Amino acid sequence: MMQDVKINSYQFLILVIFFTIGTSLLTVPSVLATDAKQDAWIAAIIGTGIGLLFIWLFITIALWFPHLTIIQINEKVFGKWIGKAFSVFFVLTTLLYTSELLFYCGKFLNIHALPSTPMVALSILMVGVVVMGVRLGLETIARSAEILIAVFFVLFFILVVFISPEIKFENIQPVFEVGMKKIVQSSLFYFVVSSVNAVILLMIFPSFINKMKQGKKSFLFGNLIGGIVIIIITFLSVAVLGYENTARQSFPSYELAKRINVGDFVQRIEGLMATLWIIALYFKTVLYFYASVLGTAQILNLKDYRPLTLPLGMIAVVLSLVIYPNVIYQQKWDSTTGNSLTLSYGFFLPLLLVVIYGLRKKKLKKEARNP
Repeated sequence: MMQDVKINSYQFLILVIFFTIGTSLLTVPSVLATDAKQDAWIAAIIGTGIGLLFIWLFITIALWFPHLTIIQINEKVFGKWIGKAFSVFFVLTTLLYTSELLFYCGKFLNIHALPSTPMVALSILMVGVVVMGVRLGLETIARSAEILIAVFFVLFFILVVFISPEIKFENIQPVFEVGMKKIVQSSLFYFVVSSVNAVILLMIFPSFINKMKQGKKSFLFGNLIGGIVIIIITFLSVAVLGYENTARQSFPSYELAKRINVGDFVQRIEGLMATLWIIALYFKTVLYFYASVLGTAQILNLKDYRPLTLPLGMIAVVLSLVIYPNVIYQQKWDSTTGNSLTLSYGFFLPLLLVVIYGLRKKKLKKEARNP
């Protein structure tokens, strides 16, 4: 299905960067500062390092079956019915996270840009653009990412340069005050958010990459570059706002943009900076939605996934409006149920795949030679 679709390794690199940054740009500094305090940026560094190990695991799994997506790999390794059961769980989770990202986007715009606009209108507008992108296909998504990555990093560079004079190094001192145990515990949250859920990129890699060897490097380097962006934002948030203020803010990186004031001339540019988060959030949402739509089509053995985009998009809008009744519930759900779901399909499922593949390796290789 759609096996003729191919993107190059550079385009995949950009998609991995956007996926890694995604909502992390908005929410991670706050969560890390709550537990790791002024050492939040160190927790981000450790979390990025741990995450790269898991990206390597995903690459290893994918290269066992270079022409299959994770949905097809499930069925190949676990068998038809057990594999489909795991795949249904995978697809439902990715659709749920699509709805969650729609909620984040609507909430951000509702609070900071369009306070009088109903959430339902914002969710419908966002899902309309997401559905349009997925219907146009992976190649179109990748090409648009190629264009917007330049816009993203120009704005990110402006943010870093203009906010740097506001850095107060006393805000990050003393270093390692909370202890290594607390820092590592906090880094595990970031590892879950930025790297564990990257398992959905196995819907693209390596079956839709034209050069597999370069694609492996893109997967690793994309996650690393995205991690560096989050480390910088976390450092700036703590160094400029202080860890207490960072922990209190829902979107501390947006608060950073508000602090920009160069000679009483360059100021109040947070609206421009909001473009950063909208771009990253959009591509992460598109990739989740693409995974859920393509995964559903492969489970049902459909020749084309496009007829599913509109109905699944409507379901995602409804879910985005009911998934969180309030902010307190959202924070609790994210730290408990949300993390459990992510670990289930991004941590335990890949590890189970490795174990079962190890047990059935000879049989699977024999089947591959004699299809």
